[in-house]
Amino acid sequence: MTTMARPGVPVGGFKTVGQIVGTNQLRIHRNQSALAIAVELLTSHTPGAPVVDDAGQYIGFISEFDLLKALRSNQDLNQLTAEQVMVKDRITVTAETSIDDAVRMMEEKRLLNLPVEKDGTIRYTLTRHDLLRAWIGLGLDIENQTV
Repeated sequence: MTTMARPGVPVGGFKTVGQIVGTNQLRIHRNQSALAIAVELLTSHTPGAPVVDDAGQYIGFISEFDLLKALRSNQDLNQLTAEQVMVKDRITVTAETSIDDAVRMMEEKRLLNLPVEKDGTIRYTLTRHDLLRAWIGLGLDIENQTV
């Protein structure tokens, strides 16, 4: 494993997704308008987010692909909700999942985001960016560092 020695990075690099600070905290409510979701994803530069019900429980995932699919079907995003557009597969990892396993899962399932579950709720969503950053041992302050 290639890692960089940086302050705040465990010796030998990050090993589990629970050690990673996820950059995607976005949650979508099941009744939220698909058009509002599209705007939120675009303005946050986020390719997708978990969808939660009224109790905050994870019920599905919505991505830019799901919204594009609806548009290709000539559906009006103003008339659709997250629940009508989302994918109902609830793929998650836990804080104990290894970074290697998370990368493998994202590759096999062709995911851009991977929700991390702890104590029965989704805490954050990892992106490939987060996993790459962790794998090579960089923190969130990478933008302010020179390699």
